[in-house]
Amino acid sequence: MAISVASLTSSFASLSFSSQISQKPHALSLSHSKHLSLSLTSKSPSLVVSASVAEATAPEELETREDLLKLVKSRLPGGFAAQPIFGTGRRKSASARVVLQEGSGKIIINYRDAKEYLQGNPLWIQYVKTPLATLGYEASYDIFVKVEGGGLSGQAQAISLGIARALLKVSESHRKPLREEGLLTRDARVVERKKVGLKKARKRPQFSKR
Repeated sequence: MAISVASLTSSFASLSFSSQISQKPHALSLSHSKHLSLSLTSKSPSLVVSASVAEATAPEELETREDLLKLVKSRLPGGFAAQPIFGTGRRKSASARVVLQEGSGKIIINYRDAKEYLQGNPLWIQYVKTPLATLGYEASYDIFVKVEGGGLSGQAQAISLGIARALLKVSESHRKPLREEGLLTRDARVVERKKVGLKKARKRPQFSKR
C-alpha cells in the first residue's frame, strides 16, 4: 500500500508540473500576438498623419508669402520712395530702404517675415529691433524693408540704421536717445583690400633668409 501511495503522489506531481508547463507557452504566445497586433495598429496611423501634415504645410507657406506681397503693395502705394516716413541704411556692401507705418509691430523684409528672412538668428533680429526697443515702439510701428547686397549680418545692421533714421522723421526728439545708443552712426568699416605680394590684406608669406 505504501508503494502504491508513493507512486500515486509522484504521478500527480508530474501531472501538475506538466500542466503548468503546458499553460505557460499558451499565455506567452497570446501575449506576443497581442503586442504584435497593437504595435502594428499603432504604427500605421502615425505614418498616414505625418504624410498628411507634410502635404498640408507646403501650400500654407506659399499662401503666407503671397499674402505678405499683397499686404506690402496695399500698404505702400507708389512704392518705398513715395512714403513719408522713410530711411536708408548701409553697412559694408548692404543697402536697406526702410518704411515705417503705424501698426502692431510687424517686420517684413523683402516680402518675407523678419524671423524667416534672418534665419531665426537672435543677434540679427536684435539688430533690427534695437532702435524701436530704445524708444519703446516695439508694438507701435510696422516696418517694411527692401534690402540688397552683402550678407545677412550686414543687411541686419543696415536695416537697423535705416530704422533709426526713419524714426528721426517721426520726431526730432528721438535723436538724443538714438545717438546715445550709437544707432545713428554709420559704421564705415569694410574688408581691407588685398595687397600685391601679400597673401591677404596684411598676411605675408613666410620669410626665409637663405
